[in-house]
Amino acid sequence: MEIDIDSIQKKLNKYNQGHLLNFFEELNTLQKKQLLQQLNTLDFDLINNLYSNLKGFSIPSDEVISPLDYYIKEDFSDEEKSELIDIGESILKQNAYAIVTMAGGQGTRLGHKGPKGTFELNLYPEKKSLFEILAIKITEANEKYQINIPWYIMTSEENNADTIAFFDKKNYFGLNKDNIFFFTQNHLPLISFDGNILLSEPYRVQEGSNGNGDIFESLYNNNLIEIMKQKNIKWIFISGIDNILADISDPLFLGLTVNNNTQIGSKTIFKTDAYSKDWVFCRKNGKPSMLGYERITEELTNAKINDKYLYREINILCHIFSINALEKCSKIDLPYHMASKKNIYINDEGMKIFPNKPNSYKFEKFIFDSFKFFDNITLLRVNPEEEFAPIKNPEGVYSPMSATKLYIKQQKNENE
Repeated sequence: MEIDIDSIQKKLNKYNQGHLLNFFEELNTLQKKQLLQQLNTLDFDLINNLYSNLKGFSIPSDEVISPLDYYIKEDFSDEEKSELIDIGESILKQNAYAIVTMAGGQGTRLGHKGPKGTFELNLYPEKKSLFEILAIKITEANEKYQINIPWYIMTSEENNADTIAFFDKKNYFGLNKDNIFFFTQNHLPLISFDGNILLSEPYRVQEGSNGNGDIFESLYNNNLIEIMKQKNIKWIFISGIDNILADISDPLFLGLTVNNNTQIGSKTIFKTDAYSKDWVFCRKNGKPSMLGYERITEELTNAKINDKYLYREINILCHIFSINALEKCSKIDLPYHMASKKNIYINDEGMKIFPNKPNSYKFEKFIFDSFKFFDNITLLRVNPEEEFAPIKNPEGVYSPMSATKLYIKQQKNENE
């Protein structure tokens, strides 16, 4: 379908974004078509509202903060563990369990060209990609319970084709190809501090992913929740690709969530640095939620009952949802959060600029905003050395080296 440039120009002028066509006459035919198609799909009303409301955010004056109960994995007795594991394993053996992996990022920060999931670690006796590490865990669970866990992988428009090509090249790591589903998450343009939508190229708007909270809507839009229901899936585990220690089929966690009669569950780690910028779990007006670091007072961070801290449980992005909870969340319009980011852009002269400090806003949805739509959530604190080794930084904390050490240690302990 031919896109009318005049209607696009009027829309851009209406929202003070006319600069997006500054280089239009310099583009070739294909580039013009690409730019017009992208501009035609943008939700300018949403973008304008998000930017206009930046300064309107305020903390509700009637918001009441209270603690959220949690369990500590190592505190369960052997008998309790056995009972919970039996509950979880009964569900796994019914083939009623699925895994959703968020893998929309690129490995740029790690110096890697390509999807982050294709980044390889130096693991003896050979290198393994993040995707392969997770595929091995799924294979082990399939063999242990004689099942075939469906795997849903959320990519981005930027890395979807490369991700699928990687799986093809690796023969899907021996997993059933028909049981692996790729779907892309939504995106929003990045906006400069003065309100201009950025261009990454003269013919392309600079966009960023909608955040991990977009997973519900993206699953729904791709008809994957319906496919899960057809497969009789009852529980879904959600995590990111970069935590190579994530226990993706933990029967104790599943059994605990089911035994508590809650529709959602989340694993946590203890906040050892009381003054770090990590958010913590809490209740807001009686509902499960997260508390931002800027709101954690001295009194809250040190609050205890019977030597048990009340506000020290950190979210590690290892969640479990019932199929009903997942479907419910897919119909909820979660709020956007703003973050200031450094982003490359094309300036008025057509030059590509690489800023050395934040220059733009990115808007994202977060999974944790769905928690408040439920009465309760099961929280299970785990040992970070056993279940939390994300790869975020090229060096130091949460780097490939630190994660590799923990992964090798875990493998050694399991084989002893």
